[in-house]
Amino acid sequence: CRSTGGANAGHTIYTEGRKFVFNLLPSGLLHETTVGVIGNGTVIDPVSLRAEVAQLEASGLKNVLERVKISLHAHLLFDYHKAIDAELERRKGKDKLGTTCKGIGPCYEDKIARRGIRCEDLLDVELLKEKIIANCKFHSGTLNIDLDADAEFEKIMSVREDLKPLLCDTRIVLLDAMKNGKKILFEGAQAHHLDIDHGTYPFVTSSNVSAGGISTGLGVPPKSISTLIGITKAYTTRVGSGPFPTELDDAFGDEIREKGGEYGAVTKRPRRCGWFDAVVVRNAVEFNGLDCINLTKLDVLTGVAEIKVATKYKLDGHEIRTVPTTRKANHKLEVEYESFLGWEEDISSAKSFEELPENAQNYVKALEKFIKCPIRVIGVGMDRNELIYCK
Repeated sequence: CRSTGGANAGHTIYTEGRKFVFNLLPSGLLHETTVGVIGNGTVIDPVSLRAEVAQLEASGLKNVLERVKISLHAHLLFDYHKAIDAELERRKGKDKLGTTCKGIGPCYEDKIARRGIRCEDLLDVELLKEKIIANCKFHSGTLNIDLDADAEFEKIMSVREDLKPLLCDTRIVLLDAMKNGKKILFEGAQAHHLDIDHGTYPFVTSSNVSAGGISTGLGVPPKSISTLIGITKAYTTRVGSGPFPTELDDAFGDEIREKGGEYGAVTKRPRRCGWFDAVVVRNAVEFNGLDCINLTKLDVLTGVAEIKVATKYKLDGHEIRTVPTTRKANHKLEVEYESFLGWEEDISSAKSFEELPENAQNYVKALEKFIKCPIRVIGVGMDRNELIYCK
């Protein structure tokens, strides 16, 4: 189930020699007996959704659209949102945020301003057209850009019949599934520090991507979430602008990027790479009340002689527990590291923690200590079968 965000998310899965990229659709649809729920907290670009379905079916997944349920209360994202996104980013110049220009922010802005168009509006064509015309007129006047309401209406009408059968009260669907003892997987969209309220503002996304956003974005009780699992790489990455205290802005950072395939699944932009930031991860663990961590891409660090971990932040001589958001504070921030010996052995065939080289084991144990959370799964390769399940 997806509770927040839109097609700006990119989740890549490799299995049985095939690559699947999920943007808006829940990645649980990879299992052909599952149902994928897109909740009220999301923003839906119907044309991109149809293209994503086509891509997944071309990769071998069957009956994707028939297994999707979309909340009547999810908001629709139009081309005019993308145009607004690109124009606002252009006007920021050197201070741009690094948005994906997928229209996510402007769509959420319309939602909060109560002029948004929801999926339920697809059921009333006359009202739908009125709202599109009104919104295009409003944004054209505000930003002095040309927006074509007729073209927007024609495009949404071209996918309307595909979407209508998928629309329902997804809250009831989920509550019934819970009553019937079904297993439900809630899937986050972006990293905790991109949360609109608790992230590195203003370099954040436009929704609450922390664990609390699951409840509001799907309409399920907070108590219904039995286990909270965090996912982090064995090093740190970031796409776009914003503070990055452990960034490796050098040839070694480039090497990690190439070895780890660190390019955005949505924008294809190169990700910024850096050392593992235990301060950032520990903050996410504490805030979200995580039960455990899945550590990915440990294999990317194979061959690195010395591996560093950021363990403390200091500002004006005092330890702080979060990433500062002001430029002035970030320039003054001091990062303390601990170093660990690396390993040369290929770890991609390891099936148990004990099969990892001693230095790799020491590194993982140290991360557990620093972030104060058990690591339950370790990724040692790209394929979903290249995982170690820890005891």
